[in-house]
Amino acid sequence: MNNLSIVILAAGKGSRMKSAKAKVLHEISGKPMLYHIIKESKKLSNDITVVVAHQKERVIESMKTYFDDVIFVAQDADNFPGTGGALKNVSVKHDLLLVLNGDMPLITAESLEGFLGKDADIIMSIFDLQDPSGYGRVVISEHGVERIVEDKDASDIEKKITHVNAGIYAFKKEMLETYIPQIDNNNAQAEYYLTDIIALANRDKRSIMPLLIDEEHFMGVNSKADLAAAEEIMQQRIRNFWMRQGVNMQLPQSIYIEEGVTFEGESLLENGVRLTGNTHIATSNIKAHSVIEASVIVNSSIGPLAHIRPESKITDTHIGNFVEVKKSTLNGVKAGHLSYLGDTVANEGTNIGAGVITCNYDGKKKYQTIIGKNVFIGSDTQLVAPVEIEDDVLIAAGTTVSCSKIEKGSLAIDRNPIRKVENFFYKFFGTR
Repeated sequence: MNNLSIVILAAGKGSRMKSAKAKVLHEISGKPMLYHIIKESKKLSNDITVVVAHQKERVIESMKTYFDDVIFVAQDADNFPGTGGALKNVSVKHDLLLVLNGDMPLITAESLEGFLGKDADIIMSIFDLQDPSGYGRVVISEHGVERIVEDKDASDIEKKITHVNAGIYAFKKEMLETYIPQIDNNNAQAEYYLTDIIALANRDKRSIMPLLIDEEHFMGVNSKADLAAAEEIMQQRIRNFWMRQGVNMQLPQSIYIEEGVTFEGESLLENGVRLTGNTHIATSNIKAHSVIEASVIVNSSIGPLAHIRPESKITDTHIGNFVEVKKSTLNGVKAGHLSYLGDTVANEGTNIGAGVITCNYDGKKKYQTIIGKNVFIGSDTQLVAPVEIEDDVLIAAGTTVSCSKIEKGSLAIDRNPIRKVENFFYKFFGTR
């Protein structure tokens, strides 16, 4: 690990998101924005602090489901609002401190390495924008950053400057210890700004180095439109990574893969596939417009238009179109179309006909269906759980299995003789 501490500012409300949810908890590819930043930060540092305020309990609870070694500090937002106020109570281990924002989910460890190994008291990130209107301009000389000028305060010459503050800084630890106590809130918003340290450091002729960074990795998410734009970039990264590992994708732009999905071997994903949660896919074909949620698929064919719900494990199996599987273990099974298998265990050689349904819920509890080897279940069969179907069983089409067990080698059939009423059509419609 580098001699580096990282502080992530995650205290803001994010009012432009127009949401009751804290901004940093909005998800990108299945994980909160803040998760992505912490994950990448941990590749560089063993000392990570997250400053929280708005919905702090929810933010802390959410992050602790993923990380158990992150420090959380509650900002005294009533007395010390603003980015400078957020650092009032922060204490770090290492000599270099990198300050990140909790709404930049596209940051990577590689993109942060430019802040490391520089001989400066402060490294300040900047963007170079073709149209910097509305942004504070960063005035740079041969000695480094001189000052930051807000757009409304900029002269005509300063407004032509295209360098703007990107909001990420690397400080020597002693710089914060010296200047955080000196900043005040004598401004229109009555907030303590981290940017004020730049003016104080310049006053004392400390070295401030500008670092030009790219917009993609350091894009801030402030609205639902920004969230959608960041999602597109994250998805492209995820797809590209797995294609480099040997996964085939047809029309990749139409495929959605969440962070946490993994692949093994060579698989094919057809267009419109959606993979979520901790799904793992090994040497399988996931056909068009299928959805797989938090499940394991091994050496199998799924879809098209199939839905595999969480906690399913499917091995050496064919799942066809319009089949839904939920919390089931299927090994060597064929379920070609139009079936629901919930809370089911089914074994090798078993064929599930069209329209087969496991009736696993009685309105209060869920029950399991256990199906043995070489079982043939005819179309439009209902299996009322709990039920066990032993090996080598035939179940006739249209049967409702309401007993607890079908013994090995049996035929189960539940049909009433068909009733025919002659000439009923003509009587009913009054024709002929």
